[in-house]
Amino acid sequence: MPEEEYYGKNGEPRKYDPTFKGPIHNRGCTDIICCILFILALLGYFAVGILAWSQGDPRKVIYPTDSRGQFCGQAGTPLENKPNLFYFNIMKCASPLVLLEFQCPTPQICVEKCPDRFLTLLNAFKTADLKYYKSYCKEGVDLSTLSAPEVLKTGLCPAMILPSKPLSRRCFPAFSKKNGVLVVGNQTTFDDGQGKIRNAKDLLEGAGNATIVREARQLAMKIFEDYTHSWYWILIGLVIAMVISLIFIILLRFLAGIMVWVMIILVILVIGYGIFHCYMEYASLKGTPGANVTLQELGLQADFSVYLQIQQTWLAFMIILCIVEVIIILLLIFLRKRILIAIALIKEASRAIGYVMSSLFYPLLTFILLALVIAYWAVTAIFLSTSNEPVYKVFNDTACEYSRNTCKPETFNTSAAKLACPDAKCLFAFYGGESPYHKYLIAFQFYNVFLFFWCANFVTALGQVTLAGAFASYYWASKKPDDMPAFPIFSSLGRALRYHTGSMAFGSLILAIVQVIRVLLEYVDYKLKGAQNRFAKFLLCCLKCCFWCLEKFIKFLNRNAYIMIAIYGKNFCTSARDAFFLLMRNIIRVAVLDKVTDFLLFLGKLLIVAAVGILSFFFFSGKMKGIESTTPALNYYWVPIVTVIIGSYLIAHGFFSVYAMCVDTLFLCFCEDLERNDGSAERPYFMSPELHDILSENAVMEEVKELPDQEEETPWEQDREIQLHQCPEMQENGEENLQKVQHE
Repeated sequence: MPEEEYYGKNGEPRKYDPTFKGPIHNRGCTDIICCILFILALLGYFAVGILAWSQGDPRKVIYPTDSRGQFCGQAGTPLENKPNLFYFNIMKCASPLVLLEFQCPTPQICVEKCPDRFLTLLNAFKTADLKYYKSYCKEGVDLSTLSAPEVLKTGLCPAMILPSKPLSRRCFPAFSKKNGVLVVGNQTTFDDGQGKIRNAKDLLEGAGNATIVREARQLAMKIFEDYTHSWYWILIGLVIAMVISLIFIILLRFLAGIMVWVMIILVILVIGYGIFHCYMEYASLKGTPGANVTLQELGLQADFSVYLQIQQTWLAFMIILCIVEVIIILLLIFLRKRILIAIALIKEASRAIGYVMSSLFYPLLTFILLALVIAYWAVTAIFLSTSNEPVYKVFNDTACEYSRNTCKPETFNTSAAKLACPDAKCLFAFYGGESPYHKYLIAFQFYNVFLFFWCANFVTALGQVTLAGAFASYYWASKKPDDMPAFPIFSSLGRALRYHTGSMAFGSLILAIVQVIRVLLEYVDYKLKGAQNRFAKFLLCCLKCCFWCLEKFIKFLNRNAYIMIAIYGKNFCTSARDAFFLLMRNIIRVAVLDKVTDFLLFLGKLLIVAAVGILSFFFFSGKMKGIESTTPALNYYWVPIVTVIIGSYLIAHGFFSVYAMCVDTLFLCFCEDLERNDGSAERPYFMSPELHDILSENAVMEEVKELPDQEEETPWEQDREIQLHQCPEMQENGEENLQKVQHE
């Protein structure tokens, strides 16, 4: 292909500029409109947060609520020593209306502890065991002055109490089996308080309905409790991950080649150990009663430790690890030459980081900023979700025209509903509201999610522009470090914030829009799970795939655009176009090196996550000998383990992103250097001889020969391409000279 046609399609190459010495210092503000829009969006975000904090009440998530809308177990209240919620008649929860009202139509009170015996009100009067029974009656009841029929008629006490156990601070019957029959407290039948005899199965149905309605809330509360008991150990685990990542990066700076190979070998060994451990667990469960249950038969269990007691779980883990091991080994075999080039490029990046050592600590700033963004989003989301008001409704046992109408407990006894239906009660139903504020809660939550993505992407963009500017100042310095700024990271950070906040906000906005669309598609997919329309499912799957690819492409384009912004100080669109065309003009090098260094750095992140994850598993599961007593008591020990694993990956990703950004910046600067200069005394290269050897055309073309579907060029064609590419002025009489070279 003629060079004019090639460059015409992919933009004009950079021209020699003797005044160009790296990142432009004389630059102006870019994408000002988007900067103003971002500032206004942040002000709106703060307004939503203030509104949520003033209206919300997280106690609604933490504490159960009785029929009067009071929180059980809340510190500083009369109910502080009554953390459990007791149902007067748990069988009322078996009503289908429970699934609509989200509350059992029976009085509920806060109690100190759940009952541990079976006792009816009539027996309590006969045995004079009224003191114990009174603790499960409404506040202020004096049983010594009332008869049993009067108490039951006024609904001051339950007709009976059952042996119960607290589940998420709610008293549910303690079921057991005796001779194959379901019993509660040695009882198989019960009086429901209305003269009807029910069996334990009916009781189970009521408790089951109540459990289904509160399943999500109970799980969330248990997870919240686990976080309150283990948060400091989680922080210790994240600090360990941070220290390991920092040590690994420092060693990579001085021993790049050795550390990469050590990293590759250790990853293979760790996965191999995982396969061996899964096999040993699988073999140890052979013959154990109940271990041959399939995952399908077991169903969804909140306690993940149940899955670890069946063989099929360990078999699945072993198969997955075997597949991962084979894939990694095959990739290492087929990419062996490109891995050698990538290792050499990482060595060059290590030299650059050696001159900009402060870049190793910049991820701490990114981590702090992202933590603030995540914390602000999470707290705002919780306060928004708990900013509803308590809603009370009329519950009754007989027909009543006011049934399920809203009511106010303060005035209910004198209301028309009470006069028309004497047996009706005004009980707490759920949290809601009909005020204008509550109508816009969904919009506020959507705005919260959108600004979360925008701010998180902006923090990432700020880190990329800052690091790119620092490493570009290293590359374009003729004498290192004399021609570099005294504080390259601070200089680059100042330029980014002063001149390019709008450009970073622009790129972050585009990415945030795509991410929000993906979230909406996932929500629609969740809602349509029960639908039988195959075309809708296929269309939704295609849309999810397309937007996933679009997000990856935008991330790639943004990353390279930010590098060009850091160097030349142009707006986002111009920088994105220049970066894209520059990569297209060097597509062969991109094909050889793209994702190879990312793959090697991913192995490093995988190694750190695996080490910290294994350590946290043995600690939180109580299998670490010698310190079992320090292990916190948890509902689900997988909660802190998963949190530590995810946090460790984010921390390792933050540190390794320094190397990834350095490699990408050096690569783009190299491509520009190759177009600007020819290596002569008048136009010397800024690149080091080592980097020139790594990315020279001959070295890259040797690797390209092994790529599939590539047309092999003759040595003369390669030489011609190199000369035309490096010396554009030879084009005037280049054909005549090159023909002489060919003849010779």
